[in-house]
Amino acid sequence: MGWTGTTPRWEAGSTCSPTICAAAWLRRQGDWVPLGAADEGKDAAPGTVEAWGRDASNPVGGWYGLRKGYRGRFGMYLPPLLEELGMAELTHDPRNNSVRAI
Repeated sequence: MGWTGTTPRWEAGSTCSPTICAAAWLRRQGDWVPLGAADEGKDAAPGTVEAWGRDASNPVGGWYGLRKGYRGRFGMYLPPLLEELGMAELTHDPRNNSVRAI
């Protein structure tokens, strides 16, 4: 798989990378949160990881990723990384998965 040209919207030296910020947000939620993965052109369901990744109140002030066409699906790609890093627990159902902080 090659590089998609997607550039994360956080600065080196920032105190909050997408991974750290997402884990902190999940801890504040206190329970299971739906992933809500959606393509960029579709609205994200409220209260989902995808919605938080697009929200103006997140640490980057909106979309994670700058390149149009590659900004959606935050809710699909970040939670498995959080799980692998031991920061979150993820359901593994065929559809409608959720995540929570550990």
